[in-house]
Amino acid sequence: MPASAEKVRLDRSRHAAPQVAEHLREAILSLELPPGTVLARHELVQRFGISQTPIRDALLQLGAQGLVDIYPQHATVVSRIDVRAAQQAHFLRRSIELELVRELALRRDDAVCARLQAQIELQRRHAEAGDTAAFVAADTEFHHLMYLACEVPELWQVVHRMSGHVDRLRRLHLPSAGKSETILRDHAAILRAIRQGDADGAQHALRTHLSGTLNALDEIVARYPDFLLL
Repeated sequence: MPASAEKVRLDRSRHAAPQVAEHLREAILSLELPPGTVLARHELVQRFGISQTPIRDALLQLGAQGLVDIYPQHATVVSRIDVRAAQQAHFLRRSIELELVRELALRRDDAVCARLQAQIELQRRHAEAGDTAAFVAADTEFHHLMYLACEVPELWQVVHRMSGHVDRLRRLHLPSAGKSETILRDHAAILRAIRQGDADGAQHALRTHLSGTLNALDEIVARYPDFLLL
């Protein structure tokens, strides 16, 4: 754990382990905790102000998602980014979201389109402000809104659990020149096709959008060889 890690105040009305897991997951996905970071349990106990048991349970949750490697009686380490796992998560998400955008285009629901447009505008403001964390959160919410609109929130949870490796790849790719502008342009193209009732166009725009990071894999590998498991 970084020496500068601040103490985290948990919601005492909720179970501790899921909260710890989510805090650590966000830190891992944002690369605040990069691959290779050692997560010492005694430091986590101090940081979250709780006992060893929920810390252990949180680390087991992260281990099940492939985000940490647990070495019993030794250490827990933030895992390297597994490219094969990222490719599988990408395949799952693309398969689901191709159907989502098709359904939304066939519906042409003005209220849904308005929510998606508002999310794009929010994301653009974050980009202009240079707030990467907020930009990524708004990007994620744009896609989440499509699952909610199609009334399949459980599928979002499945995608969320599997997305750790591909989300870290995307975070490595985001600083590339023009990447944030490309994301905004892609989202606008998806929404435009949905508004026009163009199901094929919406699917094409989504496929283009989701392929960007994996198409840049060679570039990412060259820049961050120690972060990846090929």
